[in-house]
Amino acid sequence: MTREEQLVFCKKCINRKMDMKQGLLCKLTSEKAVFTGECPDYNFDETVKERPLNDVPMPHSETMAKITDSVLEKLKGEQNFQMALITGIIVGIIGAVLWAAITVATEYQIGFMAIAIGAGVGFTIRYFGKGIDQIFGITGAIIAILSCFLGNFLSIIGFFASYENLGYIETLTLFDYSQFIPIMSETFGFMDILFYGFAAYEGYKFAFRKFTPEELLNVE
Repeated sequence: MTREEQLVFCKKCINRKMDMKQGLLCKLTSEKAVFTGECPDYNFDETVKERPLNDVPMPHSETMAKITDSVLEKLKGEQNFQMALITGIIVGIIGAVLWAAITVATEYQIGFMAIAIGAGVGFTIRYFGKGIDQIFGITGAIIAILSCFLGNFLSIIGFFASYENLGYIETLTLFDYSQFIPIMSETFGFMDILFYGFAAYEGYKFAFRKFTPEELLNVE
């Protein structure tokens, strides 16, 4: 049996335990599953509830392929791009400020913050915009990238303020913005491109309204 086939049983067994390095293990042996066919120690955990297949949100592409023209028209009427744009920008700015604050405080740039920003922007656009058109995903991706860019810039300002023993707002005011592009170019590296890409992907993916098959039927 493959590891995936074994995990179908292990995830529902009362003897399971999670190891952060190895994944799901057997509590009795502290090892990964080795059984074939059927585990002699399998003990079904009745607290485990399987999620019905019709209760799983579909990918955006699948949703668009299944909906009828009448439903599509109805869902488009519920979209609110202006609200999605405004709230997405607000969350993006908040994410950029938090990224800068954490970077300056730790003196270390945590790239995974870019992924969190992208996801936050995407979820916000989805919640307030209820969008199904491509423009919502594109907007999520653009805002996510710009937010990461702003986070990097605010981090630089924070380091300048700390080095010169100045206030943050004062440093923003005194900063020579003619040096903006050279400084950003100098501090920009391959990892930035990588994480910006992750942020854009998250911002795009999570920006669309999600439906389960059951919810889609109710819309109809």
